[in-house]
Amino acid sequence: MPTRPKGETTGELNTVLYKTLQWTAAPTIKLIYRPWIDGKENIPETGPVILASNHLSVADHYFLGLTTKRHIATMAKIEYFTGAGLKGKLISSTVKALGQVAVDRSGGRKSAASLEPSLEVLEEGRVFAIFPEGTRSPDGRLYRGKPGVARLALASGAPVVPVGLIGTEKVLPIGESRPRVAPVGVRVGKPLDFTRYKGMENDRVVIRAVTDEVMDAIRRLTGQEYVDKYAKRNSPGKDNDD
Repeated sequence: MPTRPKGETTGELNTVLYKTLQWTAAPTIKLIYRPWIDGKENIPETGPVILASNHLSVADHYFLGLTTKRHIATMAKIEYFTGAGLKGKLISSTVKALGQVAVDRSGGRKSAASLEPSLEVLEEGRVFAIFPEGTRSPDGRLYRGKPGVARLALASGAPVVPVGLIGTEKVLPIGESRPRVAPVGVRVGKPLDFTRYKGMENDRVVIRAVTDEVMDAIRRLTGQEYVDKYAKRNSPGKDNDD
């Protein structure tokens, strides 16, 4: 489990680096891209909440951060926390300073165990963002959601706020490192309450039903074509910073 800066008693995590980016990078992004954002009021100002978004680009994280002034914790590949050498240590220090959570994507029990620190974020009354597709869409369509979002919602009782990102794949397409200026929009839906399934977090049918409900809410926000299968990750050696 990665070491994260200690949060305040309100349940918010205010790291110096994250706040600095809110004061500097966020205004710059708004000035350059002029993104439109609908539904920001649907994100609770206090208490635990899960932001569940579609995933089109590495740039998604930056535009998602514009939806709320609260600190947003997201998953980062565990390799970012364990890198060797000067570059590896710099990346590790950065993701930790941002208050991010390590995720093991090798599958099986390791991947399931990686949800524990994410659950801790919610238990502290904070905001956690997740991309249920598990990787960026290879073609702009919305792919089947993985069950992590449902497991977190059912275990924590936190509401799930669906988020639809529009146009970010044109800002930083897969395989490219130089961002482009393109129209971007963000739609934030109303919170989804799954407390009716309390005590059923191990029921596979319930987990799939919750996941599908979240994905349908995202689809209605983005208007994307839905594909009822999991998206494939990029091949090793290609741009794979999902």
